[in-house]
Amino acid sequence: MQEPVLDWGKLAPLRLRARVLADGLFAGGHRSVRRGAGIEFGGYRSYVPGDDLRFLDRRALVRHGKLLVREFETETDRSVSLILDASASMGFRGATAPASKLAWVGLLAAALTRIAVHAGDAVALDWVGGAGGPRLGAASGREAFERVVAALESCRAGGDLVAEPGLLTQALAPVARRARRGALIVLFSDLLDLPEDALEAVMALGARGRELLVVRVLDPEEARFPYEGPLRLRSLEGDVITETDAAAARDAYLAALADIGETWRARVLARAGRWVDLVTDEEPLSALQRLLESSS
Repeated sequence: MQEPVLDWGKLAPLRLRARVLADGLFAGGHRSVRRGAGIEFGGYRSYVPGDDLRFLDRRALVRHGKLLVREFETETDRSVSLILDASASMGFRGATAPASKLAWVGLLAAALTRIAVHAGDAVALDWVGGAGGPRLGAASGREAFERVVAALESCRAGGDLVAEPGLLTQALAPVARRARRGALIVLFSDLLDLPEDALEAVMALGARGRELLVVRVLDPEEARFPYEGPLRLRSLEGDVITETDAAAARDAYLAALADIGETWRARVLARAGRWVDLVTDEEPLSALQRLLESSS
């Protein structure tokens, strides 16, 4: 059975919306998806007249009476790898949301691509689950933005990560093999209905000098549980049906949701990664600013 067409809601047309969103960030002075200048400490060497005095190691002078200069290495991998969770739960759109979760993160991903390309970075695109959207290797230049937009427009939400836990590994393993030291990896997901080893699999993306940004995205109904009275809830993944009363279930649900978020956030930050929590009724420009300004 073919998966339903992605619900773009108020976010279409994607290409135009993404350009306007990215250009709004350019006007505000935000120029890069990447944090810092992509430079890391590379060791010491003896001072040579004419060296920049800012890089003298004063402690070495005091301890050993030697003039040593700190050297830095520019990281060579200027790629940005975007990974979108396109499993069935990401197709959800509540009554007050502007679009489905996958469409909303698709807009952010397209805008990030435009910003990255403007900065000279190559952009790759991968999916967790989903149907229709092709995987794209890292590419730069004007065509990269068009390729990413076309892929996002063709994707549909689908796949059950609980019933098919291998989908997550299949998506993340190639990214870990491809991305080298200095690469930025951005994962967009609701972090719901994931296999038991999901946290460890995602944390591996931030190893070997790669920079990891995890973006949890929830629909307003998922984030706030605004329901009243008797409920019959069916999970989009895992095939679970629950009948309950909203008032009786609200506190336990919100506590469990907060616990999931805090567990992920703590692990991401402990690995020097970046974490952003978003809800899809937030203005996309504000959300994009938070992504670019996020830090551990």
